[in-house]
Amino acid sequence: QVQLVESGGGLVQPGGSLRLSCEASGSIFRLFNMGWYRQAPGRQRELVATITSFGSTVYADSVKGRFTISRDGAKNTVYLQMNSLKPEDTSVYYCNRVPVATTLWGQGTQVTVSS
Repeated sequence: QVQLVESGGGLVQPGGSLRLSCEASGSIFRLFNMGWYRQAPGRQRELVATITSFGSTVYADSVKGRFTISRDGAKNTVYLQMNSLKPEDTSVYYCNRVPVATTLWGQGTQVTVSS
């Protein structure tokens, strides 16, 4: 059974950068389109970045030009490089398939952007 473990979150000042990692157990990971989602308190979970099994990427308008999603098939890992962070990026970040597989939600990693 595939499991996803997110890491790399933390507290960063506005304008700073973080790199999130999502490690998947299970070799079939490379067959799936993967995405990074985020959920802020009181708000619905939203998809912010997608990478297909072929490496094509799509971004939400709110993060376009600032975030970069990538994947390493050999390491079964998906990354999210976040630059020029804003306070409104504060959320718990999760990875999952696109479209989601409800059984794959992990604990996420908290990103807090504050001075």
